[in-house]
Amino acid sequence: MNYPHRNQNLESSLNNGQPAADKRPVVLAVDDNHDNLELLTQILDLFGCECVGAVDGYSALSTAIDRLPDLIVLDICLPDIDGIELIKRIKQNPKLINIPIVAVTALAKTEDRDRILEAGCIGYLSKPFNIKDLEQIISHQLNHQSLLVEF
Repeated sequence: MNYPHRNQNLESSLNNGQPAADKRPVVLAVDDNHDNLELLTQILDLFGCECVGAVDGYSALSTAIDRLPDLIVLDICLPDIDGIELIKRIKQNPKLINIPIVAVTALAKTEDRDRILEAGCIGYLSKPFNIKDLEQIISHQLNHQSLLVEF
């Protein structure tokens, strides 16, 4: 889909008319499913974010240290270290401790949600997620007004 009106609105709302590439928030998206990661990348781009992707916990940790993202969107079920362990490692690193983490996961039970939030996530969405819910969490965390125009 093409949303030509979005870029103009986004550029002016995020940067007071300055080029959007200069000040886009960096979001690290972590998901071992390449299709899910591509979908997140496209959605985050629509939100006006620069998306950096990782397909496992170790590369996510390395990328977070190298790029210092403004926000992390994290799948909990990863092939190497699970998302809960990754959250613990992020929270133990003084450079990364203040980066907000949003879980986007297939784990949908109440006890899973509670465990994920207790581990240090500031938000939780179960898959399949609603784009508006993701937008609300991300825009709140990045202190932006609504980034998405109605579909």
